[in-house]
Amino acid sequence: MGNSALKAHLETAQKTGVFQLTGKGLTEFPEDLQKLTSNLRTIDLSNNKIEILPPLIGKFSFLKSLALNNNRLTALPEELCKLKKLESLHLNSNHLRQLPAAFGQLSALKTLSLSGNQLRTVPTQLCGLRHLDVVDLSKNQIQNVPDTVGELQAIELNLNQNQISQISVQISHCPRLKVLRLEENCLELSMLPQSILSDSQISLLAVEGNLFEIKKLRELEGYDKYMERFTATKKKFA
Repeated sequence: MGNSALKAHLETAQKTGVFQLTGKGLTEFPEDLQKLTSNLRTIDLSNNKIEILPPLIGKFSFLKSLALNNNRLTALPEELCKLKKLESLHLNSNHLRQLPAAFGQLSALKTLSLSGNQLRTVPTQLCGLRHLDVVDLSKNQIQNVPDTVGELQAIELNLNQNQISQISVQISHCPRLKVLRLEENCLELSMLPQSILSDSQISLLAVEGNLFEIKKLRELEGYDKYMERFTATKKKFA
């Protein structure tokens, strides 16, 4: 892509606060964006070949939305965690194995998509985020869900298509968790904490494609209580 094309995009972005440059084969984060650190609210560089997100990302202090889906990122810089206004972060289909230690400082974050990466566990840093609504960790290599998950504030947690065989009973203590997606994992019925059914806020539990038949779930103690929540939620949205 020529300089003149980039320049045109930068000029538009200066007026709109949105910089979108997707599917252009970019191999690096455009350094010229530095000129717009105080303008930009949205950056979308999805479907490129970017391998490194540079530390300068920390300078975009008004950024609300950042999308880098379908790139080649293997790590994220600590500087990303300075973005106090960031509300949505989409990093699907990269090669990320972990999140920066200070990730819990992204205090405004509401939506986090990390589908199709190489995470092996539910990152503990997410538990510090008070405004999280939706967390998508589907299509990773997560094998177990640790005790810290009980502090997660999310409303929806998507763990579909992982390798999960163990879930901490603490997941039923999540204060706001309404939707839990666990489809296509390696769960035995005995490994599903019954308290998810009997004693949680969860009103939609998706567990198709595990190592048990769905009808067996209906025989578990607490299933009636779960169905009450499920039905009440359905009525609310009907």
